[in-house]
Amino acid sequence: MNIVALEPESVRTRPPSWQAIVKSAIRDSGQLLQRLDLAGHLPGSPTEEKNFPTFVPETWLRRIQPGDPQDPLLLQVLPRLAEDAVVPGFVTDAVGDLEAEQAPGLIQKYHGRALLITSGACAVHCRYCFRRHYPYGQAPVSMPQFDDALEVVRQDTQIDEVILSGGDPLMMVDNKLQQLIEMIEAIEHVRRLRIHTRLPVLIPQRVTSGLVGMLKKTRLAKIVVLHINHPQEIDADVRQAMLQLVECHALLLNQAVLLKGVNDDLETLITLSKQLVDSHCQPYYLHQLDRVAGVAHFEVPEAEGCKLIEQMRGRLPGYAVPRYVRESPGESSKTVIV
Repeated sequence: MNIVALEPESVRTRPPSWQAIVKSAIRDSGQLLQRLDLAGHLPGSPTEEKNFPTFVPETWLRRIQPGDPQDPLLLQVLPRLAEDAVVPGFVTDAVGDLEAEQAPGLIQKYHGRALLITSGACAVHCRYCFRRHYPYGQAPVSMPQFDDALEVVRQDTQIDEVILSGGDPLMMVDNKLQQLIEMIEAIEHVRRLRIHTRLPVLIPQRVTSGLVGMLKKTRLAKIVVLHINHPQEIDADVRQAMLQLVECHALLLNQAVLLKGVNDDLETLITLSKQLVDSHCQPYYLHQLDRVAGVAHFEVPEAEGCKLIEQMRGRLPGYAVPRYVRESPGESSKTVIV
């Protein structure tokens, strides 16, 4: 008689890790459409997809309505032929990142703050991404390569806040992220750590016990800035991940981008703000689209954005209305439109 060893129930039902979810992401627009019962429904992919390929995790795919070519989550990640259009005023470095680079991977635009490009990887490729043309190959990838950037921060005692960005900084595994945070902590005049991330929304499993413990123990004040554009992005797992971040004493903020066909209507923005507040996250910014080459089809006129914000003020308490802003190269701060 053959004896078959059965795995314990806890092993058989163990959910996939966040790294496994990243590895299994959809990497082809045709496959994406096929999975959503939309094969042949939309025109072919742009040539730009070769340079900025499709990348969609299963956790995001499950929130998209199959058979709906106008689903707001699908529109954010599906390459479209409009990306190939050359539109005046839309350029590769729309926010002046390269001009503001002080060392490889270190960008400083505003007084007292410095931004560190920690990873060129993301858990999704948003088709409106303002850094879709950024030369990530020149940014640091190992701990020693961050030395030059951090030396700039050490020498400038007016810098009291370091921003981790990318790509997405939470694409770093916990031990490397902890090393980087400890290197920043060692700079005495740095008081605050800001993390700009979309991973807790895309793959809530990224909010691990290791990440939570790491953030709890740092001496730095913590600000976690999420990027949520539509209320459909927030499910029970995302709400739980947001709560875990709040419980490790992080100030939780959200910045959205105003996108044509995705969130350019009043009820969507109101529902988003309410869901954010209910999840202990402050609606912080609503960004006017950065005019990056390949994204013009997402642009909403500023006059429409202003009208939407004014209407939100009539329906929401002040703390639930985001500031409507644009980023302009060379300016000392973001410009508040409303």
